[in-house]
Amino acid sequence: MATFRSISCLLALLLCLFDSSEALLTPFSAQQNMSRVGNRHHHPYISTRHVTKTTPSNHISRREGKRSHHQSSTSLAAADERKPWELFRFISQSSKFVTLPLLPFAAKNPVKRKVGVGETIWEAGNPNNFFNFAPLDDVVMGGASNSNIDNNTGTWSGKVTDANNGGFVGVRSTPFQGGSLSLDMSQCKGIEIRFRRGNGKRFKFVVRDSTEFNGICWTTSFDAKANGSVRIPFSSQVPTVFAKTVSGTSFNVNEVVGLQFAYSKFEYDGKLNNNFDVGDFALQIVELKTY
Repeated sequence: MATFRSISCLLALLLCLFDSSEALLTPFSAQQNMSRVGNRHHHPYISTRHVTKTTPSNHISRREGKRSHHQSSTSLAAADERKPWELFRFISQSSKFVTLPLLPFAAKNPVKRKVGVGETIWEAGNPNNFFNFAPLDDVVMGGASNSNIDNNTGTWSGKVTDANNGGFVGVRSTPFQGGSLSLDMSQCKGIEIRFRRGNGKRFKFVVRDSTEFNGICWTTSFDAKANGSVRIPFSSQVPTVFAKTVSGTSFNVNEVVGLQFAYSKFEYDGKLNNNFDVGDFALQIVELKTY
């Protein structure tokens, strides 16, 4: 049985890699050039739109001012830097978000849980959490950025680099109860995030209503200033796949199966994130609850 599970996991991961092959095999520089001629470049998991933050007052800046000449020069120099691609770190990260296929006689119907208003979805250090967060960095696109998260404290930290034309880090929820659980949030307007630190940087929050590895990302951005909270309304999310807006679709609030954070040098539609810097970063995720 152990051998079967190992083979199944490998096959499932290979399917995910095949699904991502176009993005994985396209160099970052080529994707950036594509964005200059009209394509919306970003990485395949995240794209974003601004929303208004709740107390404490921490509204997202609407200005799209250019970076200083020094910042631009530094970014370009880093983008030209090449580092060896860490294949094993890529496999280690990606495999955490793949649900093992089961034999037909062992398959079980997934459980759908109704979530009420004010209910905690995840809390740092809570032994009753039905998922953990795990890193998913730009190594999946050939980059060299690296992050880690301590689920006991909620502290997500690491170092972002433009090397290999990368520039993002992320954490994603592991499959809810091993992939056997989905959440019905139809009674809720959205999710409230309590956090600490952040240093004023702009992060992204994603809600997923599909277990597909590269499924639709329902994304919102927020600025994290010191200790605070932000509300993510379901009504303001932007549906994207490989950073391109998807039309003719709607958020399935009855089938929430994943959550995700990202810190990226890119914003929506290929624009740069003005509240981003390469180097060390940290965000402490305290609690996620519905409202």
